[in-house]
Amino acid sequence: MSDKISTFNKNKMTPQQRIENLLQYLQQDIYEKETETALALLAALAGESILLLGPPGVAKSMVARRLKEAFKNARSFEYLMSRFSTPDEIFGPVSIARLKESDKYERATEGFLPTADVVFLDEIWKAGPAIQNTLLTVMNEKLFRNGNKEIHLPLKLLVAASNELPAKGEGLEALWDRFMIRVMCGCIRNENVFRNMLCQSANTATKPTQSAPSPITAKEYAQWQKEAQGIPLSSALLDAISHIRLLLQKVEIEGSELARCIYVSDRRWVHIANLLRTSAYVQGREEADVADLLPMYHCLWNEPIEIEQVKQIVLQSIFAPYVQRLETLARNVKADLRACKAKEALAKAVREHDHRDDDLLIVDKLFYQIENHGTGHTYIFITDFKSLHAYTPDNIQRGVIYKDHSQRGRSIVRLYTSDTKDLGNYADREFVTLYRDNERIFINGVGFKMRHKGAAVMSPQTGHIGGLFDSLSANSAAEKHNKTIQAAMPYTHYEEDAEDICNQIDAAQKHISQNIFANASDKCQVEVYLKDLYKRIALCRVDIRKLLYNE
Repeated sequence: MSDKISTFNKNKMTPQQRIENLLQYLQQDIYEKETETALALLAALAGESILLLGPPGVAKSMVARRLKEAFKNARSFEYLMSRFSTPDEIFGPVSIARLKESDKYERATEGFLPTADVVFLDEIWKAGPAIQNTLLTVMNEKLFRNGNKEIHLPLKLLVAASNELPAKGEGLEALWDRFMIRVMCGCIRNENVFRNMLCQSANTATKPTQSAPSPITAKEYAQWQKEAQGIPLSSALLDAISHIRLLLQKVEIEGSELARCIYVSDRRWVHIANLLRTSAYVQGREEADVADLLPMYHCLWNEPIEIEQVKQIVLQSIFAPYVQRLETLARNVKADLRACKAKEALAKAVREHDHRDDDLLIVDKLFYQIENHGTGHTYIFITDFKSLHAYTPDNIQRGVIYKDHSQRGRSIVRLYTSDTKDLGNYADREFVTLYRDNERIFINGVGFKMRHKGAAVMSPQTGHIGGLFDSLSANSAAEKHNKTIQAAMPYTHYEEDAEDICNQIDAAQKHISQNIFANASDKCQVEVYLKDLYKRIALCRVDIRKLLYNE
């Protein structure tokens, strides 16, 4: 009766609930090895391999032994490699009986790697070429050639361990590339956790007191793998992967003068996609998304010194679309703020009957046009031109010329003041000196005439040839002022845009926080990263309030 109840409850549980329960079981009494256990289980579910890199005595072998408990009736195989290890010790000895009876060279594989579900190979890099070459096929294709037969292996997970990286120049690159997940293992860091370990009984440390809850059957394992292969990759995830690939070409490593190009083979990317699909499937999602991406930095580094920077690259790539949207929003808001200030200053000049440059052509209510500079596509804000001083050796003002991002081929000249310091961040800006006389503006000491009324004008907003906007006069100042203020009304959905960015970031963070394969430390790092992003959103909202409500 109890068996029927157990089966009923197991069938009621989703794969995610099953995996969460298994992880709790596998992680009990193994201290600070949550990352290794979770990623090893993910690798097993995806049929991939994992490498644990760290000093002796940090429970690397314990992780492999525990993973056997996740699968019903699973068999395991363990071996400590040395330079004298032979294929017989790993794959089984040659069967003398078969050799005598049938004159066939076959191995007796029972009890060795070819019959195991979970395999642990310690000191993996000490294996000889004969073992390494066979392992390549075993890991990648789950096949073992025994005599003239190819055997499909029941292998679900191969865990390898080492306290060193593979030596260069010894042909180990192909085997290193087969380990999809690579995790650094260390001693216990938290002092309280360390004391709990000391108080633990030796028997408990070896094996949990209770049996595994609802271990995965062979039939379920095959079904899950088949269904996981049908999980699509979302467009957002593909964009993030492309962003990662781009950034990996030039990685700045602390303490290194030269940037590194971290090589990730096409084969690895295919297997990483397999891990992403499996992660999404197990956690009940219909497509793999950026929420599955965070733990994948364990698949992308080649040397431990690269780990932190690669993790940052993955983190930045997850939130890159939101950062780009925020930067565009902030830039547009600041541009509108500058335009509003310029229009307000122009309206003020009208009210004060400033007719100093009444004969100059006003373009789109904001600009004077500079002739023969940038083929006539250079403009200066009216308020900036009126603020320029006549030349004296001690009175030259500083300015900046930058490309207008809203329209190609157009340049803007501004005075460089406290209100325009943000223009110094433009990659294409050029700092210049400015002064004027009654007819010309002098840029770096070279005089350029200003365009006067009666000339055709290329609109800096529309890009079309248009008519003139007559100078404002004292008689029509009130009417023109009202029109100017009406034209200065900004885009009114900035607040909604900022709120939408926040909501999307919150949703992404929530999904990442629910990822059962991402460790607590990495999730905390996401929170730290987002705190800075939220500060930038808050500053943008301050500008939005200034723009909309004159706060």
